[in-house]
Amino acid sequence: MEVDGQAPSLPWIEKYRPQTLDDVVSHQDIVATIRRLRDAEKLPHLLLFGPAGTGKTSVIKALAHEMYGDQSAACLLELNASDDRGIDVVRDQIKTFAGSRGIFQSVSTADKHQYKLVILDEADNMTSTAQMALRRIIEQYSNTTRFCLVCNFANRLIPAIRSRCTKFRFRPLDTPAVVSMINRVVSEESLTMGPGAVAALASLSRGDMRHALNVLQAASMQASEVTIDTIYAVTGNLPPDVAASLEVTLFNQDYGSGVRAVNGLLERGYALRDICADLGERVMGLKCPPIAKAHVLKEHSLYMY
Repeated sequence: MEVDGQAPSLPWIEKYRPQTLDDVVSHQDIVATIRRLRDAEKLPHLLLFGPAGTGKTSVIKALAHEMYGDQSAACLLELNASDDRGIDVVRDQIKTFAGSRGIFQSVSTADKHQYKLVILDEADNMTSTAQMALRRIIEQYSNTTRFCLVCNFANRLIPAIRSRCTKFRFRPLDTPAVVSMINRVVSEESLTMGPGAVAALASLSRGDMRHALNVLQAASMQASEVTIDTIYAVTGNLPPDVAASLEVTLFNQDYGSGVRAVNGLLERGYALRDICADLGERVMGLKCPPIAKAHVLKEHSLYMY
C-alpha cells in the first residue's frame, strides 16, 4: 500500500486504499478467486455487492492497477452510476469506450489482457432503461470488454444483467481486520489514541472500513489525543453510559418518562435514527424472553426500515 508522498489533505480512505490485491485486508477467498480467474485469462463480467465500506471498489481498482499499471487511462473506464445514471451515459460514454478500436496495438500492458475494463460503481442507482441498454452493450462487446458492476443491493439490477455476471457478496469486515487497519493508520499518521478508542471505533464502524477511517481522520483534527469521547462526538452515536441510562428508563419507567428522555437527547443534537440504531443493538444483548425481544425488535424495525 503506497502512502509516501501523498498530499497531507488527501482523505485517508484514498490515501490508504489498497493498490494491489495483496494489500486487501479481508475477503481473501474472493480475492483469491478473482486472482485465479485473471491469471487464467478467464475473467468474467463481475457483480460485486454488499454493504458500504466493505472493499468492493477497492478490490476491483486494485485488480485494474495490477492488470494495466500506468496505462489504466487507456484501458479502464470508471463511472459512478449515482451521478451518471441515465441512458445517455450508457450510449455515449460506455458504448464509445467499449467499441473503440486499436487500443491494444498501442498499449503494451494490454497485450497480456486482451480486453478493456468498465467499472460501474453504485450500479443499483441506474434507471431500468439504462440497465436494459447496458445489457445489450455487455452482450455486444464481451469479446473486447469486461464489465464490473459494484452495488449495495444486487436485487435492484435487472435479472438480465445479474445472470451475465459472476457474483461476489462482500460481507461487513470482521472486527480484527478493522482494528488492524486502524492501528496501521494510527502508526503511519503518528496519532495518539486514548484507552479503548481503537476498540470503540472498530465497534462503531460495524464492519465499514470507509466509515472507520473517515471518523478517525475527523477525530484526529479535533484534539491531540483521540479518545472514546472524541470518537462518539464525531459519529453522533450515544455514549455507552447514555445509552444504558436510556435503556433503563425505557424499560423500567412509564411512557412519559421515556418520551422525555428521548426528547432530551434530541435537544442535545442526537439524531432519532442513531438513537434507535444504538438501542436496537442493546436490545439484541438483553437477557429476556425471546418473544419479548421479538416484539421490541419488530416495532424497532418498523421505524428503521
